[in-house]
Amino acid sequence: MSMILSASVVRVRDGLPLSASTDYDQSTGMQECKKYFKMLSKKLSQLPDRCTLKTGQYNINFISSLGVSYMMLCTENYPSVLAFCFLDELQKEFITTYNMMKTNTAIRPYCFIEFDNFIQRTKQRYNNTRSLSTKMNLADMQTEIKLRPPYQISVSELGSANGFSHITMGEYKGTGKISAAPHQRLEPVTLPGIVSFVLSLLCGALNLIRGFHAIESLLQNGGEDFSYVIAFFLGTAACLYQCYLFVYYTGWRNAKSFLTFGLICLCNMYLYELRNLWQLFFHVTVGAFSTLQIRLRHPQGKSPDYNV
Repeated sequence: MSMILSASVVRVRDGLPLSASTDYDQSTGMQECKKYFKMLSKKLSQLPDRCTLKTGQYNINFISSLGVSYMMLCTENYPSVLAFCFLDELQKEFITTYNMMKTNTAIRPYCFIEFDNFIQRTKQRYNNTRSLSTKMNLADMQTEIKLRPPYQISVSELGSANGFSHITMGEYKGTGKISAAPHQRLEPVTLPGIVSFVLSLLCGALNLIRGFHAIESLLQNGGEDFSYVIAFFLGTAACLYQCYLFVYYTGWRNAKSFLTFGLICLCNMYLYELRNLWQLFFHVTVGAFSTLQIRLRHPQGKSPDYNV
């Protein structure tokens, strides 16, 4: 069955969603297409004012004018002329209802959510083609599309946007999934997190200095066991890796932090003869504190979809 499934109004310069239809279909296909909506929203300023993106069973069409873009999702067999007539109606109503100053100064997502009422009514009319009374407009739009057809966007053109990695049409058809970015943003750094980061760097530097001293002693008189050198440098690597885990998101991040803390404990146990209890306590405590801060600094959550 050919029909319009979803529509939204987006600001071109930054992709801020201004309004959208309330969608009750939460199928996998719809969720995938919403990802494309977000990817397109970030690139609207780089795209022509009338475009179509074909994604298997669905098409995404949009038009842009006066800094605002009007986007819609429909089934692949929905007539292109009807799709762009629908978008044209949304555009005329939105421009009539809201002035450019309001759209340019909006800071909250979906701050014109009441426009959803008009979107829903118009969507129902266009999903029931027998009730359409815009034959003249359809004829005009058909002529316009023939003279200036919409730009056909390929999925590969979207590239990396909004946290999603570059994909090709072949990958979309083969898997139906969009892979996540390798590094996700983390929550803002807190004061305890900064302290743990600095202390980890300090412990790493102390281990590095002692490691070079151990090498110097080994070369001069052979008084040091080479295994101590290895323990110092392993301790340095473990401290620096804790700093890395605190700053960047990686897979199995918490497990890696616990393993790194375990390595710090093992190194300090082996260096028991070269360090006093206070030094050992300091290194182990800093390692535990850094592990806790890594555990507490979560990845940033996605922006809310507001059930649309």
